[in-house]
Amino acid sequence: MLARVVITGFGMVSPNGIGKEAFCRAILDGKSGVKRISRFDASCLPVHIAGEIPEFDELAWVDARERKHVSRVVPLSIAASTEAIRDSSLEPSSMSMEEKREIGVILGTGGGAQEFSEEQYRLWHSGHVKQVSIFCIPSGTMGTIPSEISMRFGFRGYSHVVTAGCTSSTDAIGYAYQHIQAGEQPLFLVGGVDAPITPGIIKGYTLLRALTQSWNDAPERASRPFCADRDGFVIAEGSWMFILEDYEHARARGARIYAEIVGYAATCEAFHRVRMSDSPEEPARAITLALEEASLGPEDIQYVNLHGTSTEMNDRVETRALKLALGEHAYKIPMSALKSQIGHAQGACGSASVAAALVAMEHGRIPPTINLDQTDPECDLDYVPDTGRRVPIEHAICNCVGFGSKNSALVLRKLP
Repeated sequence: MLARVVITGFGMVSPNGIGKEAFCRAILDGKSGVKRISRFDASCLPVHIAGEIPEFDELAWVDARERKHVSRVVPLSIAASTEAIRDSSLEPSSMSMEEKREIGVILGTGGGAQEFSEEQYRLWHSGHVKQVSIFCIPSGTMGTIPSEISMRFGFRGYSHVVTAGCTSSTDAIGYAYQHIQAGEQPLFLVGGVDAPITPGIIKGYTLLRALTQSWNDAPERASRPFCADRDGFVIAEGSWMFILEDYEHARARGARIYAEIVGYAATCEAFHRVRMSDSPEEPARAITLALEEASLGPEDIQYVNLHGTSTEMNDRVETRALKLALGEHAYKIPMSALKSQIGHAQGACGSASVAAALVAMEHGRIPPTINLDQTDPECDLDYVPDTGRRVPIEHAICNCVGFGSKNSALVLRKLP
């Protein structure tokens, strides 16, 4: 018999709030975290805005000497992980070696350490070779990120990274869920992190015509999922981390339980390295398979946290997929897009979606989709525009799609 898997702690560093309390207040109030880029001069770029976190103090989590040798994702993920561990009432410093061997780390990221690598290349090619980090190779790889977290807390279980584009952290949570189900380890620190706000990455996305360039003078209005005048996403950074635990293990130690993960599925369209297919079949199949694993039907769902990137095709195809998977009941389920408030945190966006769903379930309030001034006629579901809504939520879906034709869905249940 498969073990039940529950979430017993979560923490975050988000563009609209550092820490769980600030994030909770912000998303329920519909506060935008999109602002003008401040970490470098973006005036030479066509995009001047991002879901940036300028108030985040990296040196509170890594010392100045160490920061020269690691990417920004490391302090971001350590900060979010520390809060998740504390929120779950775990105390790594008092754990035995055997207890630490039972705790794994799985982290999802898209660009991950690209920010670090870009800076190293800049130093090298500008003639500042002596300033290049001796760790430019290992710290420039994605696998370094979960290793840094494992070393920080002394966790000696699995230490893996998932990098699957936008679905990275959804899949990381799904893989940890499956490991616990199978009885391989009772507890995981899992989630997502990304810090893709760099000149090179922004320029790359503008070549793909993926980023909005229309709202440089009104950043808070720039991310507009499902709106008729949307023209691209807003790039963002952040980290959202969770403690996933075997249900019996959590009960035995008296842990607070936020929700149970009852379904996960992933599919691939095998269509294109960037674009989605016009057909909603595969993203719909991921939702359907996750619901089947949870033994639930569309009528059992009270909330969907949407992928909702604010790109023209993505929002339309996601809407079609939800109609295909949920049938006529899709029109009766309130849904919202967190990216309207924080932008698109790449490989970390799925974990941000789970955090938003947990907040909604805990408070019985659905965070709004902001900036939805005029809905695209082809996007005709209930996206909870502008103002949050009180709804008791027992079951929620977190939907995610990404580069490489990937689709993932998680189903959460609030325990009595």
